[in-house]
Amino acid sequence: MKKLLYQEILGLRKTLDEAKQAKRHPITLILHNIRSAYNVGSIFRTGDSALIEKIVLCGFTPHPPNNEIEKTSLGAIDSVPWSYEKDIIKAIENEKKSGKYVFAVELTDKSRPYNTLEKNEFPLCLILGNEISGVDDYILEHCDDAIEIPMYGIKHSLNVSVAAGIVVYEAVNTLLK
Repeated sequence: MKKLLYQEILGLRKTLDEAKQAKRHPITLILHNIRSAYNVGSIFRTGDSALIEKIVLCGFTPHPPNNEIEKTSLGAIDSVPWSYEKDIIKAIENEKKSGKYVFAVELTDKSRPYNTLEKNEFPLCLILGNEISGVDDYILEHCDDAIEIPMYGIKHSLNVSVAAGIVVYEAVNTLLK
């Protein structure tokens, strides 16, 4: 075993043009009131690596052009389709109209484990909320379901960009089974 060299890795990856033309996994992320541009950039990177359909930025979530997003995304703002919609309810309605199931990533009295997604729940839209307050109750009223990542320690949540990586890759794994 040896670590691949940068040039070897590049040979295994899509070019920007190939990524723009590729068939994407039917997963949309809605980011609502995320405070940190660095978290947004990191989520763009996850979205690129998982080849998701798009990211919708809502509320006061920072959006491109933004140096912090660009720095953290390492160019993924160019490879992941994205849009900005101030009103999250309108964003949710748009996703539902396009045939997506809308799930909050949140601890609720009815949330289920993130690894219980099923193929018939795609195309899928996942909502990730504010780093402190999460997904607000008025938003949950518009969701079809909620999934959660179990916490085994003393903390009750993960960084939003870490949570995004976990649930996005689990969703992709569900699709590829």
